[in-house]
Amino acid sequence: MSRSSEKKQSLKNIVRIQISMIVGYALIVALAIALVTKLAVDKTDEVLKNKIISLTSSLSVQMKLNMDSYMSRMETIATLAFGEENAYTYDAADPDNDEFEAINTEKLITEKMYSLCIMENFVDYGIVYRNNRTVGKISNGTSTLFGEKMFDELGKMITDEQAQDGWFTGYNDDFRRIYYVKRVHENAVLFISFYANELNEVFDNPETLSDMEIRLINEDHNILYSKTGGEVGKALPEEIKQRILGQSSVSSIDSDYLVSVNKCGDWYVVCSIPTKIILNEKNEMTRYIYMTGLIAALIAALVGWYLSYLLIKPVKSIVSDLDEMAHTDQLTGILNKLSFEQLASNCIESSLETENRALIILDIDDFKKVNDTLGHAAGDRLLESTGAVLREVFTDDDYLGRIGGDEFCVLVNSSADEGSYHDYAAKKCSELCEAFSKIGLDGHKDFRVSCSIGAAISPENGGSFKALYAACDKALYRSKKSGKASYTLYSPDMEGEGEQ
Repeated sequence: MSRSSEKKQSLKNIVRIQISMIVGYALIVALAIALVTKLAVDKTDEVLKNKIISLTSSLSVQMKLNMDSYMSRMETIATLAFGEENAYTYDAADPDNDEFEAINTEKLITEKMYSLCIMENFVDYGIVYRNNRTVGKISNGTSTLFGEKMFDELGKMITDEQAQDGWFTGYNDDFRRIYYVKRVHENAVLFISFYANELNEVFDNPETLSDMEIRLINEDHNILYSKTGGEVGKALPEEIKQRILGQSSVSSIDSDYLVSVNKCGDWYVVCSIPTKIILNEKNEMTRYIYMTGLIAALIAALVGWYLSYLLIKPVKSIVSDLDEMAHTDQLTGILNKLSFEQLASNCIESSLETENRALIILDIDDFKKVNDTLGHAAGDRLLESTGAVLREVFTDDDYLGRIGGDEFCVLVNSSADEGSYHDYAAKKCSELCEAFSKIGLDGHKDFRVSCSIGAAISPENGGSFKALYAACDKALYRSKKSGKASYTLYSPDMEGEGEQ
């Protein structure tokens, strides 16, 4: 072999070794990237799934609370008919009735019911007597549906013997209408009915979970409400049913579905969404990571960092949107009950003994009167204005929350510039009362609103949220008892007073 040939062969060997080293290194780096990426993706899956379960569970609870609130409102509107005394004393089935007086009495009851009926989009709002005589708004469809059996069939819908009322749907397999029935006396029942699609506003899921199915079902797993509409009256899909069977409150996720259920009276609110939809962005990015990681072996560190960034970015976006929806009261824009109590409890219990904080409870005086007199839209505007007043009076360091229908709570984390913390808390309460009194209801300038406030200081009045809240509640009771439109700071002499 010539020297030239040997040189060429040596060069080939060097090239072969170089190629082997590059290929070997690339394989090692690619395997390392694949392993590290898989571990990272698996951990991200676990964390994201746990977070989504928690946030979806909060959404499901919110839907349940919305439904409870809606049903309570319907029951309240139904019983407003008793504002006309004849509505609960008159008996059309009494054979001794004077015909002329009966006609006038039924006219008065009907006028009362029609005046209330315009508050909601009811199909029916009336009273049925044992002899099947009716007053109020009774649709022709309802009369045809029940016929001569109306009183007896409506009576069967009363499931709560103590309250003598009940909710029902699916009569003659017609799930389009929902009924609320209440016994007036042994010969009369009051009922309202409305179409199931009226629940669209109750079960309004956020844009970030627009693909989530929200259904209302009964104990037989028949669908009473679904936004798709076509499912009403049908059985809950078997794949969803098997995941909630025998459960009244549970959230779970597997490779196919994320499902959450909460009991609402005799019915259940069920939220479900295919897992692949929830994790779609993440799954696409995961495949991209594996593919790009193997191709980009020589620039593994840079590509790995870049892809990790791309993976984290959409996950943060999803979690951020879900977190905002689950922690915020949608009407007022401040914390909801669950989130406020968790944050306040953690803050109070982790505080040093030398750190002062104040818990303040605000209750709108005569809020029911606003709803009854001006309507629920005015009530909602008043609640929104209350949230705005709280943001105006308190700082970004303070926690603001809506913990009940018309009850708000503030954990004051900000420090007093000078003087005692009692004086600082009293000053905040005074500012809150003054700001609240300036709230105006559009178009109702003569209608004045006020609030009652109770406050307590930590750690002096309690070292936990529960203890501090109990102290605030006693102070609030004192404010209510003193004539409302005032504030009270808790003192030990309030112990033993009745609860509000």
